[in-house]
Amino acid sequence: MDTSDSNSPKKSNLTSNAEKSSWRRHLVDQRQNMGDHEGRSDWLQRVLRVWLVERTDTVIGAYWPIKGEFDVLPALFRWQEAGREGDAVEAPIQRRIGLPVMNKTDKTLQFHAWYPGCPMEPDAYGIPKPKGTEVLVPTLLFIPCVGYGPGGYRLGYGGGFYDRTLAQLNPRPFTVGLGFANAFLPDLEPEPHDIPLDAILNENGVVWPTVMPSLGSRD
Repeated sequence: MDTSDSNSPKKSNLTSNAEKSSWRRHLVDQRQNMGDHEGRSDWLQRVLRVWLVERTDTVIGAYWPIKGEFDVLPALFRWQEAGREGDAVEAPIQRRIGLPVMNKTDKTLQFHAWYPGCPMEPDAYGIPKPKGTEVLVPTLLFIPCVGYGPGGYRLGYGGGFYDRTLAQLNPRPFTVGLGFANAFLPDLEPEPHDIPLDAILNENGVVWPTVMPSLGSRD
């Protein structure tokens, strides 16, 4: 994994809650104030569109970006439109995109159908969510990363929503973390209950578990 653009917090034998809180504050502030945020996002859009070409999923779970997170929705809308077009060999495919809606009882996430212009309303945290659309079951789930470390492990906001959701979903969807290269945490250590993501993408390509061909220089 390329660590040339990584953060380098103090090394310890155990990633404490205090350390994680400190990393979250630093990484969110860094992300919201990146002077090259637009450029990094453009490159990650390219990486994502290439990566999606080989996927056969027809229902993808995503998220509404907050606090400077990468906006995955433009790439997914193009993926959805490409399915509708079909080609000379394949018939059009109905591809669906779902955004998370929190279940207030057990604090898990359900994914409701989203499309440009669909009715939205704020959730308990003020994040827009689809209003009155059908529940979808994604086979591929894009998850925003505050940070990420070796082995495919993700640092989130600490609420545990995705952990609880993935523990209940059967079959478990293929999970893909999305973040920027400067969110890599070389010293992030998983807790015993942590389950690694199946893949992580940043603006340089696939950084977990394999490396995809370069898309060219960003310089």
